[in-house]
Amino acid sequence: MSFASLPFVGLVAAGVILYYLVPKRAQWLLLLAVSMAFYLAGGAKRAVWLVLVAGLTWLAGLLLEKQNARPAPDKTAKTAVRRVKKRICAACLVLCFGLLYLMKYWNFTASALPSAIGDKLPRWDFVVPLGLSYFIFQAAGYVIDVYRGKYPAQKNPLKYGLFVSFFPQMVQGPISRYDQLAPQLLSARGLDWRDLKFGIQLCLWGYFKKLVIADRAAVLVNAVITENCPYGGAVVACGILFYCIQLYCDFSGGIDITRGVARMFGIDMAENFRRPIFATSLTDYWRRWHITLGAWMRDYVFYPLSLSRGFGKISRWARAHIRGTGGKIFATSLATFIVYLIIGVWHGANFRYIAFGLWNGVLITASLLLEKTFLRWKAALHIDDKSAAWRVFMTLRTGLLVFVGRYFTRAPRLRSVFTLLKTTVLHPQPSQLLDGTLLSLGLAKTDFLVVALALAVLLTLECFQERGVHIRPALEKKPGFVQWLAVTALLLAVLLLGVFRAGYIPSGFIYTQF
Repeated sequence: MSFASLPFVGLVAAGVILYYLVPKRAQWLLLLAVSMAFYLAGGAKRAVWLVLVAGLTWLAGLLLEKQNARPAPDKTAKTAVRRVKKRICAACLVLCFGLLYLMKYWNFTASALPSAIGDKLPRWDFVVPLGLSYFIFQAAGYVIDVYRGKYPAQKNPLKYGLFVSFFPQMVQGPISRYDQLAPQLLSARGLDWRDLKFGIQLCLWGYFKKLVIADRAAVLVNAVITENCPYGGAVVACGILFYCIQLYCDFSGGIDITRGVARMFGIDMAENFRRPIFATSLTDYWRRWHITLGAWMRDYVFYPLSLSRGFGKISRWARAHIRGTGGKIFATSLATFIVYLIIGVWHGANFRYIAFGLWNGVLITASLLLEKTFLRWKAALHIDDKSAAWRVFMTLRTGLLVFVGRYFTRAPRLRSVFTLLKTTVLHPQPSQLLDGTLLSLGLAKTDFLVVALALAVLLTLECFQERGVHIRPALEKKPGFVQWLAVTALLLAVLLLGVFRAGYIPSGFIYTQF
């Protein structure tokens, strides 16, 4: 069930009404019922995997909690408890991520191996469940946190199931933490008109970005970025630029809808997108884009790796054999590189996603290794870090690196990435931007105008937000007429420029496939 569909809107409306009508002690059960209805709409077979992962991780949490409560009066007993906990946690994670690998990566692995080996391996024709990566990562984080003793395990399987399956987050995150989300899901609450109003506003803003901007940009992107692209480099670059626009508005719009729907139930979801267009480095960009995925990788991959005994040995070896800064940060840089490689692979089973991870990993690792050199250059050139000109330069530089990276995530396959890059650089043919070629790609002049005006509105508001202006509180201070006028204008834009525009075909959210 797509967020951009009438059944979804109907499910949310019915869910919100019933949520505030049922007895407060049953509100969490209503949320669970709505979540399962949403998931079952995609097919009962897919729900089996969700239930399997939820049941497995719930059971692992109980077993870990039992070990946490065991008395350990001496060092030997503590060691024994720790050993059992590690086995339980490791077994659960292997099963969960083994399922993820089997469903998303097994066929890719088999096809990538030499034919003498790969042809002998079976192929699995699984339909990948909606939100597989999201609910597995979320459930795995819960198990690790219980293992670490961060909070007690949830003993009620249905309450835990609600945490794993809460429907707004199933399409594209955020990857929530149990201690942040579960207490809100299980709390009883009355109707708060401010929450309801803010949720509707946030949903409308998300639909505006998705239906008015992203789905229009997708038309041009799909026409240009193909296996045998017949256009010159300027049009290819324009296609990638529109893909950047599409992805930015598609993902951030989806997150707005997610948070807006949750807010109608009085639930504040974790922030997952914070104006990455203003990032001044790739590291800063990934702190702003898919924030909860980056935080998950930091807490459950980077820190365990960099603080592990093995990486301690690597660090000591590097300090002894590599001079200067390189030796000191070698182990940390290696852990950083591995994290970004995993993020690339997380996006899908394709060599271009591996290359995307390598692209980001290499650039970010290089920036760590060359940081002192950059600082010396800045000092020699008397560059003021706080100046507007320097910030603009850093933002444009980061934008260019992200732009190149988008060739990897959008091209049909890895070979196409390099073909499109080569065409962009060596065969630009800028005349195609003015000879009518762009108008033959599915968008009329009015569509380009709508995209331009909508982006102007979006970027203006994000500029204010980046400067610390809080849009919603500022709007609430205006007279009621002004507030209703703003919401009505947004609704009309979504309907007239999105849903009811000629030839409009609704599309799914890009991050659903990840």
